[in-house]
Amino acid sequence: MRKLLATMAVLAIPAMGIPSAAHAEPHEYEIDPDHAAIGFLVGHVGYAKVLGMFLESSGSFTFDEETLTLSDVEITVETDSVFTNHKKRDQHLRSPDFLNSREFPEMVFTMTKAEKVSDTTGKVYGELELIGLKQPLVLDVTFNKAGEYPFNDNYAVGISARGSFKRSDFGMMYGVDNGWVGDEVELIIEFEAVRQ
Repeated sequence: MRKLLATMAVLAIPAMGIPSAAHAEPHEYEIDPDHAAIGFLVGHVGYAKVLGMFLESSGSFTFDEETLTLSDVEITVETDSVFTNHKKRDQHLRSPDFLNSREFPEMVFTMTKAEKVSDTTGKVYGELELIGLKQPLVLDVTFNKAGEYPFNDNYAVGISARGSFKRSDFGMMYGVDNGWVGDEVELIIEFEAVRQ
């Protein structure tokens, strides 16, 4: 999930009009697993929302700051890594009622295009593959910072992204009709990606 967050956010950079660096060239970026988080909020019987996250994700992409061109994007989230700080609930989320992680161990986001909103914000349009189905997903992305990392010699970018989708669009119907579990899944994505 972390990588998913990282890639999604970075995908928006080309369309945001971020100033290009002198003598820039395409570089590969990878999410920093120690500084990335993919979280979600889902309603529980209408009383409150459950806050969860995915602990394992991976991804990489190629980005040219001079031409603002993004390519080779790959973001994968391990569905078995779902965590809500409640063992029984996490086991249920891994079951066929929800993520069916045994049969579908990965969730994948692939960007199709990006749209500039301001110099630091944009929208990333893509496709989310979950439990064997693909549906469109739009992320509102904020470019936070890019530059030399203060703790080492790495060059990094920082991204925040938000989005949402309906479980029912993927055939995940458990608890929808009776209101036990919310249909809308709110995504919270924060990450730093390191230039290779």
